[in-house]
Amino acid sequence: MTATVDFTLPEHFEAHEPPEARGVPRDGVRLLVSTEKAQSHHVFHELPALLRAGDVLVVNTSATLPAAVPTLDGNVVHFSTAIADGTWLVEPRRADNAGPLTTAVAGQRFDLRGGGSVTLRSPYTRGRLWIAEVSFASDVRGYLAVHGEPIRYRYVPRPWPLPSYQTVFATHPGSAEMPSAGRPFTDRVVTRLVAAGVLLVPIVLHTGVASAEAHERPYPEWFEVPVATARVLAGAKRVIAVGTTVVRALETTGGRAGRGWTDLVVTPERGVRVVDGLLTGFHEPRASHLDLLAAVAGRDLVGRAYQEALGAGYRWHEFGDVNLLLSEGDG
Repeated sequence: MTATVDFTLPEHFEAHEPPEARGVPRDGVRLLVSTEKAQSHHVFHELPALLRAGDVLVVNTSATLPAAVPTLDGNVVHFSTAIADGTWLVEPRRADNAGPLTTAVAGQRFDLRGGGSVTLRSPYTRGRLWIAEVSFASDVRGYLAVHGEPIRYRYVPRPWPLPSYQTVFATHPGSAEMPSAGRPFTDRVVTRLVAAGVLLVPIVLHTGVASAEAHERPYPEWFEVPVATARVLAGAKRVIAVGTTVVRALETTGGRAGRGWTDLVVTPERGVRVVDGLLTGFHEPRASHLDLLAAVAGRDLVGRAYQEALGAGYRWHEFGDVNLLLSEGDG
């Protein structure tokens, strides 16, 4: 349990498929806006009317990899993060989507569909993530493009094609899981934001595997804040991050240009120095992401937002609804 908020998530609040599968366009998902002064309910395509001219939206342009590969013994390996020495962080999982393969041991080899293999070297986090040696005829990302599938968890019962897991901003392949806060954006919404005087600038942060069951603190992920983005941020009156990945990247550099690996953990005790607001999805109970939300908007506001979302039947997870949190003085 985090210090921020705890709750019970009813199963029927989980988004089991993309909104398009139930006749709702990407930008037709619900949007909860929470400030210190008020909370209000909207549809996402109304976002341009809810922001101010001069606001800066920072988006993650990382694209999602098909990072799940079935093993020949009936399990699945999730590819998380490439390491500089040529190894990878991976997560072996049960094929029935019931969770991590807790029986995995060091030295265990998984032969994969299409001729590749993964050999576990040593545990990285609680035995869930492993440092592993990989063997493929091609590079790993080339192999995944042919043989991989998007990562999905038990609340998504059937597979969906990779485009369902890409945002309109996806241009730099590298994320094991979709930077899902950007998913509701469409060309229409972006055009209307620009017309309303809202600036959109990019960063890149390649997300690793963040299993829903683990609620672990983040581990190092690769990022880049471009020089042009940093210049815009330097003159911004209000910076709104689209997703927790953006917060992590911006707070790592203090809004300055930079690239590399970040192991920053954003908590209410640390606070934030660059970000004034956050557009994000709804996170599971006890998820460490909730502490990051509280760092941006405060514990009380996050708690009220989640109470409101639960009472109004918002949908959770990567195919769900979204939550705009604006810190005190920004509403």
